Amino acid sequence: MEEQRFGERNGALEFGGGGGQAAEGEEEELESQLRCLDLTSFQLRDLSEIEITEDLVELDLNANRLSKLDQRIALLSQLRKLSLRQNLFDDDGIEPISRWNALAGLIEIVFRDNRLRNIPDVSIFKSLLVFDVSFNQIASLNGLSKISNTLKELYLSNNEIKKMEELEHFHLLQILELGSNRLRECIMLEELYLSHNGIQKMEGLSTLENLHILDISSNKLTAIGDIEKLTRLEDLWLNDNQIASLEDIDLAVSGSREKLTTIYLERNPCASLPNYSSTLRQIFPNLQQIDSDIFM
Repeated sequence: MEEQRFGERNGALEFGGGGGQAAEGEEEELESQLRCLDLTSFQLRDLSEIEITEDLVELDLNANRLSKLDQRIALLSQLRKLSLRQNLFDDDGIEPISRWNALAGLIEIVFRDNRLRNIPDVSIFKSLLVFDVSFNQIASLNGLSKISNTLKELYLSNNEIKKMEELEHFHLLQILELGSNRLRECIMLEELYLSHNGIQKMEGLSTLENLHILDISSNKLTAIGDIEKLTRLEDLWLNDNQIASLEDIDLAVSGSREKLTTIYLERNPCASLPNYSSTLRQIFPNLQQIDSDIFM
């Protein structure tokens, strides 16, 4: 049997003799790892002493003291993920990336925990899937409309954002994080649709005094809450949740008890209870529709 050889070539391990497909797989995996440069927590102020190879697919520069982008990053045409989390970048320090067309294939960009005041211009990245600018000082979402509609994850938490805007084109968005900002509920809102969002608790609704329609169906609710002060609610959609009981529903929707005309609770455990429909009609005297059943 041919003697196994173990050596080093071009920075990658080389296996010879008897390796077969397993050796090839290991080599491919190692090659992939060598194309990922992780310099997390090196406390770097610049990258002048760091070798940056042009075949990198992932570059992690988290938790350093960087404030300017190294010009060599502009040449990384195969780069797919760039993370600059927890550095000292301000708007000017990030700005050059908007002109580095060789990076157009990036699918993930992380600017989390820096000193940004505005949404960076990342319009050249037409395949972007993940964009994180949380933990900065951003006051406006102006600029989001330029970001590719391919985006699936958008992280904006812990900024100073006061208004939700320029989000309409993100049809593929799966995660939107807006926690810990300065958003205020629009008290003039008359219709609110929140279905299919994985919501586990109803909150932040009590100030919507003009609300007529509330759709919070297809979530993970186990109880109805924070709408007892609403007095103009006519349509309440709660179907496809996990609400087990009708107990205290009269209190939970007490403000709109006389006003409510439509309620959906089908495909909740409570919808299988005896006298489900008659109980609801007794609590809400002006109901005209329960689930798909319409009556006058």
